[in-house]
Amino acid sequence: MTAPFTLRPYQQEAVDATLRHFRQSDASAVIVLPTGAGKSLVIAELARLARRKILVLTHVKELVEQNHAKYESYGLEGGVFSAGLKRKENHHQVTFASVQSVSANLDQFRDEYSLVIIDECHRVSGDESSQYQRIIDLLRQQNDSLKVLGLTATPYRLAMGWIYRYHYRGFVRGAGDEQDKPFAHCIYELPLSYMINRGYLTRPELVNAAVAQYDFSALTRDRFGEYAEKDVNELLGKHQRVTRAIIEQVTELAADRKGVMIFAATVDHAREITGYLPQQQTALVTGMTELQNRDLLIQRFKQRQLKFLVNVSVLTTGFDAPHVDLIAILRPTQSVSLYQQIVGRGLRLDDGKQDCLVIDYAGNHVNLHHPEVGEPKPDPDSEPVQVFCPGCGFANIFWGKTDGDGHVVEHYGRRCQGLLEPVEEDKTGVQTERPQQCDYRFRFKECPHCGAENDIAARNCHQCHKAIIDPDDQLRDALKLKDAMVIRCAGVTVSVAGSRLKLTYHGEDGEELGESFDFGKPAQRAVFNRLFGRRFANGQAPKTFTRVDEVVERQTVLPAPDFVIARRHKHYWQVQERIFDYQGRYRKANEAP
Repeated sequence: MTAPFTLRPYQQEAVDATLRHFRQSDASAVIVLPTGAGKSLVIAELARLARRKILVLTHVKELVEQNHAKYESYGLEGGVFSAGLKRKENHHQVTFASVQSVSANLDQFRDEYSLVIIDECHRVSGDESSQYQRIIDLLRQQNDSLKVLGLTATPYRLAMGWIYRYHYRGFVRGAGDEQDKPFAHCIYELPLSYMINRGYLTRPELVNAAVAQYDFSALTRDRFGEYAEKDVNELLGKHQRVTRAIIEQVTELAADRKGVMIFAATVDHAREITGYLPQQQTALVTGMTELQNRDLLIQRFKQRQLKFLVNVSVLTTGFDAPHVDLIAILRPTQSVSLYQQIVGRGLRLDDGKQDCLVIDYAGNHVNLHHPEVGEPKPDPDSEPVQVFCPGCGFANIFWGKTDGDGHVVEHYGRRCQGLLEPVEEDKTGVQTERPQQCDYRFRFKECPHCGAENDIAARNCHQCHKAIIDPDDQLRDALKLKDAMVIRCAGVTVSVAGSRLKLTYHGEDGEELGESFDFGKPAQRAVFNRLFGRRFANGQAPKTFTRVDEVVERQTVLPAPDFVIARRHKHYWQVQERIFDYQGRYRKANEAP
C-alpha cells in the first residue's frame, strides 16, 4: 500500500526508532514530539506497518477521530471503540479507542494484541489501578511480550517529574533511585526549537506587556501544586478591576489578530471574562458546556465566525484551530505540561500567520524551550550547573551555584545520571541486559551493616536490604539523652600535630566538638577517607589522602556534616555520629527558624 503522505524526515526517524527499539526489547517506550509535529501521522504509519492486532488509545474523542482518519487515509480500514463517537468496533486489526470506553468494556478486549500505542501518554500515571494500567495488564495476560509505546509533546507529570527513566542519548531522568516511572525508555525526542527554526511551527512571541497581573502566590497549593477553586474565586472576586484591565488589553492586542484563545482559572472567572468581550464575537466553553453546543461553538470559532474563545480546563489537547494567533493565560498552573499544551494551541501553521502572541497574566514563569522539570529549585539563587561524574565522566546537569569565574561551588545532585555502555546483546542482536545507571553517588547514606552507599532518602540498603537508621530518629534519640550533645554544624576547621589531624566542628551557637585521626595508622586514615575524602568537593573530586598536609592544603573544600552527635566520656565529649546531606524535619545551621 502506498502511503498518501510523505513523512517528514523526523517523523520517519521516529518510526524507525520505534521499530529498532521493539526488535531489541519489550520494554515500554516514549516518543516526544512537540504539539503540531504530526504525531497522528507517526501513529498511522506504525499502524500501517503492523502485521498483528494493535490498539491505539487516547483520552478524548477528538483525538480518537483524528488518529483514525489519518490511518484510513491510507486506504485501510480501522475500527473505532468510543462511546463519545457512538461506535464500538473491536474486530479490526487496528482499533482506535478511548481509554474510558475500553476500561469500561475490558471483557471485549481479550484477543491477543502485539502493540498498544498511547497518544498524549503524559496522562498515564504510575498508579497500578489506573484505567491505562488495567488495560495493559489485561492485554499482557494474553501476550506477555506486549509492546507499549507512548507519544507526547510533554513527557512529565506533576508530582512525578519525567514519565520515563532512560533517555536514548545516554542518561537517566530523575533523582535518587526512583523507579516508579510509567515508561522505561525515551527512544526519540525533538525539541520545540527545532520545529520553530525549520518552519514546521509558528514562532511564539512571548509578550511582557501586561497592564496588570494576578498574584496567586499567597494561596495554598495542594499536593499536585494546584489551587483550590474556592480560594481562586475568592481572590479573583477581589480583583475585578484587574480582570477588566487585562481583557481591555487583550481586546486591543487582538485588533489585528485572527483567533484569540483565553484560558481562565475557574468557571466564574470565565463568565466574568466573557462579559467584558464583544458578545457577538465570543464563545465560552467549560467542562459543563453541553457536548452538542460545545461542538457547535468550536466549529463556529474554527470557521472564524467567532474571534474569542474563552475556556476552563478544556481545549488543551485534541483541539486544532491553526488560525489561533493570540493566547492569553489568566490561570495559574504548576504543570509544565499543561502550560506547554496551552501555548501549543497557537503554534500550528496557517496562511498569512507570522507568529502567535502569548501573554501570561498569572505569573507562571515557564520556560517553553527548557522547562524546569523534576527536582524543584532548591533556592532562588540556584541555576543549572554542569557536574562531571568522577566514575564514568558523564556531564550531569544539576541545580547548583557558581562563583564569579563560573566554577561550581555547590550543587544538589545525588546520583550520576549517566547510562553505562555497552549493553550486552545475544547472537540475534536482542538485548540480554537492561541499561545500567552509573552507580556513582555525589551524596549518599552509608549502610551501617554492610557499608554500601545508598540514596540519601533510602530506608533500606539496596545491597543487604537491611533497615538504615533514619537521621531524624538518630537526632530525636540523642536529644533525649542527658549525656549527649547535638550541634548544628556551621563549619569545620583543621589543625595538625605530627601525623595527627584534628577536626573541630563549630555549632551555630558557638559550641565546639572535636575529634582526631592519626594518619600514621592505616585504619584511622581509612576512616577519614571514607567519611571526608569520599565526599570531597561535593563528591565531584573524591580523594584518598595519605598525609595530613594534603588535607590542610585543601581544607576550604573539606565537607562539613550538617549535624554532629557526641556522647560524654568521663571528662570529654566523644564524637559518635556525623550526619551528612541531611534532609529531614530538623533545621540545619544558618537556616531560618
